[in-house]
Amino acid sequence: MTTLAEEQKVARPRASSHHVAELLFRFRELGIVLALVIVVGATTIDNHLFLSATSVQQLLSGAAIVALLAIGETIVVVTRNVDLSIGSVLGISAYAVGVLYTHHPHVPLVVVFLLALGIGATCGVVNGLIVTVARVPSLVVTLGTLYIIRGIDGAWAGGNQVNASMLPGSFNKIGYGTILGVPYIAIIAIGAVAIATYAMRSFRTARDFYAIGSDPAAARLAGIPVGSRVVLAFVLSGAIAGLAGAVWLSYYASVDAIAGVGYEFQVITAVVIGGVAIFGGSGSVLGAALGALLLNAINSALVVVNVSSFWSQALAGALLVGAISFDRLVAVRVAPALRSRRRARV
Repeated sequence: MTTLAEEQKVARPRASSHHVAELLFRFRELGIVLALVIVVGATTIDNHLFLSATSVQQLLSGAAIVALLAIGETIVVVTRNVDLSIGSVLGISAYAVGVLYTHHPHVPLVVVFLLALGIGATCGVVNGLIVTVARVPSLVVTLGTLYIIRGIDGAWAGGNQVNASMLPGSFNKIGYGTILGVPYIAIIAIGAVAIATYAMRSFRTARDFYAIGSDPAAARLAGIPVGSRVVLAFVLSGAIAGLAGAVWLSYYASVDAIAGVGYEFQVITAVVIGGVAIFGGSGSVLGAALGALLLNAINSALVVVNVSSFWSQALAGALLVGAISFDRLVAVRVAPALRSRRRARV
């Protein structure tokens, strides 16, 4: 038989490892900030122009759209689902806005953004209903709607293209304008992230999202309307993707049938790197936005040091695999500690 002293010796390192795991889990965002500082600092040492005003503006603008999309993707992933259709929703929303301006050049900006939000929300409703009512895995559903929406966009656009000359100056200014040196679209993204961060921490619906992602069965037993909450998560993701489509058009001032291709994978990578658990139940919008900024900083840094863009894809993939593995390791370490703490409270 083991003595009490021996059991305490064994328990002590386990408790210590659980404590370390919890700290890592809670301060993941600080790790992203540190990585961002390292990337920017190392690149600036190699090329001091990397921190010039123009370069910083481009860095913020490039990350803004991915950060916007990451807000909706975070909400969906927290519920233990995934939305792969966001790139296609962005593309069709951007083209719809471009067509609207082509035929009605004096339409108010409010109407333009409401159109983009409406298209995105409609796509989100379709995704959410199929996932909840038909009980089809979200990965399959949104992969299918990704291609469906892309096909509709391609058939609608054909070989046509909307360019800057067809768009009013007030709309284009959103993409290139600045306030005190900060790009408009970066301010939009920062504001959206701040609002979403507050909402995810303060509203009961947000707590329901986390509860569903942690344990859907337990959430149902607790009286949470799981189906309607999951539909809402997809609607929010779609609406934000639609809004991002309008912002995307103002930034690039040109749109055709292939707009938004590949964005879904950039966004999911940013979300997971930002500490949102791919298995649901944990993560923050702020972390996802920081993940988007880190990815864009890495891509820009590789360009500055004359490294092939193919390596940026390889590095993003490696970061994605590493982040998922890290999350899984931390979850395994943290779960026993949380269970022990609950038993101690009881």
